[in-house]
Amino acid sequence: MPRVTNAVATRKRRRRVLETTRGDFGNKSRLFRYAKDAMWRAGKFAYRDRRRKKTDMRQLWIVRINAACRANDMAYSRFMNGVKKLNIAMDRRSLSELAIHNMEAFQAMVAQVKSIL
Repeated sequence: MPRVTNAVATRKRRRRVLETTRGDFGNKSRLFRYAKDAMWRAGKFAYRDRRRKKTDMRQLWIVRINAACRANDMAYSRFMNGVKKLNIAMDRRSLSELAIHNMEAFQAMVAQVKSIL
């Protein structure tokens, strides 16, 4: 019985891996053995960092809100507590955008929070 190698599928798989790692440095972009490892590693980092990005963005929004609150003589935690008590339905992302692009509205919100605390 003749030996079947299915070279077409093997070539296709190897070409796909090498195209994925195009732009990598050294053997990782030229040799299948190393390209396969680089592709798996990059995939793991991409999977992890898609989730990590959400954490990083939330931290950035909190830092921005805190800086804007401190400029108005208020702590971040007290400000967020007041926002919850006033039932203001704004998330941290929109609050940080407000603090950056519309400082007058943010100052009015801080004044409103100060009045109830």
